[in-house]
Amino acid sequence: MSNITAKSALISVFHKDGLEPIVHKMNELGITIYSTGGTEKFINDLGIPVIPVENVTSYPSILGGRVKTLHPKVFGGILNRRDHEGDVAQLAEFDIPQIDIVIVDLYPFEKTVASGASEQDIIEKIDIGGISLIRAAAKNYKDTLCVSTMDDYAKLLNVLAEGGGTTTAAQRKEFAATAFDISSHYDSAIYNYFAGDAVDKSLKLSEQHVMPLRYGENPHQRGWFYGDFNSMFTKLHGKALSYNNLLDVDAAVNLMSEFVNDAPTFAIFKHNNACGVAQRDTIHQAYVDALAGDPVSAFGGILISNVAIDVATAQEIHKLFCEVVIAPSFDPAALEILKGKKNRIMLELVGDALSRNLPAGRQGGMPNKVEVRASLNGYLVQDANLKTDAKEDLKTATELEPTSAQIEDLLFASKLCKHTKSNTIVLAKNKQLCASGTGQTSRVDALNQAIHKAQSFKFQLDGAVMASDAFFPFPDCVEIADHAGIKAVIQPGGSIKDELSIDYCNKNEIAMVFTGTRHFKH
Repeated sequence: MSNITAKSALISVFHKDGLEPIVHKMNELGITIYSTGGTEKFINDLGIPVIPVENVTSYPSILGGRVKTLHPKVFGGILNRRDHEGDVAQLAEFDIPQIDIVIVDLYPFEKTVASGASEQDIIEKIDIGGISLIRAAAKNYKDTLCVSTMDDYAKLLNVLAEGGGTTTAAQRKEFAATAFDISSHYDSAIYNYFAGDAVDKSLKLSEQHVMPLRYGENPHQRGWFYGDFNSMFTKLHGKALSYNNLLDVDAAVNLMSEFVNDAPTFAIFKHNNACGVAQRDTIHQAYVDALAGDPVSAFGGILISNVAIDVATAQEIHKLFCEVVIAPSFDPAALEILKGKKNRIMLELVGDALSRNLPAGRQGGMPNKVEVRASLNGYLVQDANLKTDAKEDLKTATELEPTSAQIEDLLFASKLCKHTKSNTIVLAKNKQLCASGTGQTSRVDALNQAIHKAQSFKFQLDGAVMASDAFFPFPDCVEIADHAGIKAVIQPGGSIKDELSIDYCNKNEIAMVFTGTRHFKH
């Protein structure tokens, strides 16, 4: 492969922003320009000579513009091999012009789908000629330079200016790699649109936004985030995010999405689990009571609010070393206080990011509500757990009915339980997390851990409620909870030995409700 000095270019683009200086540079370099439709008119309007593709093919644009460039004279000019005698001879035989540069982008398929357009409009945004030209030019990168996105217009202009129209093999190969990235992502988006929720057929993952992270799970591991981070957050301050930061941020956002439009709620996360949560009349009090849940674990944690953070709350937060603070907004004075620690990461939620929060693992172009996780030599895919236990789901299993206040606490605890690693037990009182047992190999261990933790932070568990992510196979958990002062329990139910737990609760005046929904989280 060698350097090639461009003598001709085919330009046919949807996005024309940034194209004008390229066209002027090509004209200056004496490069012959071929074009079609709107792009041809755009170039003509600049007063720069342009040859219509129809003049080359002797065929007009037909079928409402669906067929314009799909012709042997166009693709022959792109795909011919300069060092192949047969190719060179056939160019001459069929009067096919050599095409050295191809600038083509694709119809905005994903944007059209996202706009809620009709199916017909969406179908018309499936590019045929453009994708074919891109693949052809990228395949023949040894002889042809392919520019497949307006994001590369500035880069192309720089290449043309520095090389005087001459490109290197390395440059052409780099543009080709981008072209195949563009085309494969485009095809994945189209497939996922047609497949809908039928992810059991084939898994197409494609994400073009990438953000390098400080490091991976440990400092010796590299890490990246693939996804449109800026569509969810505006980073206002602080050091670069790490892999672990984002896992915790994801856990925090998923939990807080349960409390959109609720009373002020604050949560503190550590290692993907909430170590403090409270809902109060003010966000300041919610933070103070969330911190009281576990002030030890809160050190170095991730903090999240469902409402704006005010000055009083910021002053309290500033006393704590924490990695990340997330909120829908920050009062200007509060933000300045929190910026007092140069490394503290401040994230402002964009628009309705909480209420439109997509489950962890959602990939670009895939249907919503699907979680993806790498496993073994492949991927695990499942529907996201979008079920939130509500009052109408509750079935009282005991003779004693829970009070209205207990029901509120039970549902509060259930939301926390759903977002805590299994096996888990959550203890709550007055819409405050007293403690949780997280990630234990037995439910009894999880309960004992939660009780010990709550008592160590001086919580009075008399009248508290207990939530479990799965059923109790034996009555031991309700018995232990009873001795700790628990007076109401929420659990899925469904064990063949449910009656053992129900009988114990009936004998000891404990209210217990079943939800019918297990909330394992591994």
